[in-house]
Amino acid sequence: MTSTITELLTLLSRDGGQPRLTWYGPDGERIELSGAVLVNWVTKTTNLLVEEFDAEAGVVVATDLPPHWRTLVWALATWRAGAELRLVEPDAADGDGSDAVDAGVPSPALTGAPDVALTADPARWAPRPGERRSRTAIVAVSLPALARRFDGELPAGAVDAASAVMTYGDQLGYVPPGDPGTTALSGAGVPLEVDHAALLGWADEHAGVTARDGARVLLRTTAAPGGVAALLAGAVSVWAGGGSVVVLAPATTGAMEADPERLARLVETERVSGA
Repeated sequence: MTSTITELLTLLSRDGGQPRLTWYGPDGERIELSGAVLVNWVTKTTNLLVEEFDAEAGVVVATDLPPHWRTLVWALATWRAGAELRLVEPDAADGDGSDAVDAGVPSPALTGAPDVALTADPARWAPRPGERRSRTAIVAVSLPALARRFDGELPAGAVDAASAVMTYGDQLGYVPPGDPGTTALSGAGVPLEVDHAALLGWADEHAGVTARDGARVLLRTTAAPGGVAALLAGAVSVWAGGGSVVVLAPATTGAMEADPERLARLVETERVSGA
């Protein structure tokens, strides 16, 4: 029985050529990662977190990334490093998304003080005029599939994930010993902190899907609060059961639900056995 993230990654590596993650993004974007490729992404990203930011038990990695295949990779890497993933809603600091600087709202790096922030909007984590420099390290994550660098201005000291991750090794380097009693997951959509020992059990309890015996499961996502937590629970639960996931971006979910025939074609094409 799979009970840890390390065991989960080992499971994903078996039959490494089989698809484990298929992503349908906006504008017809489709990405498919085999188990071997997915684990390779996680390994490189874990190496970055450990070598660049000393990620380990007790280190907090916050993210305001949306439901996305890259979010899954960063989550697995954070947990493999033994750190805590803290989920932050994309509009948590800015309220309705309006100009937080004019409203006098402090940057999330100062209000929450995580060690690392994973974001597609690095400007919102950067210190604003008149604020002291934050201790939070910023990692700018490009969401487009073929992005080789972050397409935008980076705050001073920010790491461009698109270019940085690929420079790290394919073999897992030194990772500090984990502590199963420390927090693995917290924040938006997670009312009670989840420790590493309970992470896979939490996923099974909150997945909303059941997958065993290698099922291929459709995961519809939402941009509503708690959407990332729901995606993490569903994907981890399916993978722990030996299955694979077909993940629809929030916009794609809406388009598919408005066009049942298109959704039916996708289910048939992807050989989905659970939805």
